[in-house]
Amino acid sequence: MDLALAEARAAGAVGEVPVGCVVVKDGVVIGRAGNRTLTDRDPTAHAEMLALRQAARALGSERLIDCDLYVTLEPCVMCAGAMSFARIRRLYYGAADPKGGAVDHGVHFFAAATCHHRPEVYGAVGEREAASLLRGFFQARR
Repeated sequence: MDLALAEARAAGAVGEVPVGCVVVKDGVVIGRAGNRTLTDRDPTAHAEMLALRQAARALGSERLIDCDLYVTLEPCVMCAGAMSFARIRRLYYGAADPKGGAVDHGVHFFAAATCHHRPEVYGAVGEREAASLLRGFFQARR
């Protein structure tokens, strides 16, 4: 999670919402990114989507079997769906997102009958620092 937090800090430093993500397989980081929706002018450029794309390229497969994903904020429905399609083994997330999250809040994506693959989910990993980054970012904008 420390690497995901570093990605979040880097994203925040350039004005992006400070969310960071890493994908790990066998203890090796194969994908890492921070949010780039503003930079790329791309609504799908969430940290998770970018890290998943990088990991898929690294493995040469859209299936990220036996891979774990660490992200600083509870994933939205788009990112949760991508994780399911990628067959992520475990999801670790930092701060809960009662408004936009789709794992333990909102639609509870992985609990839906139509969800084809459900990773093991571990929330509140590095929650204090992840939440602090987000609070600080949004307070500075008000």
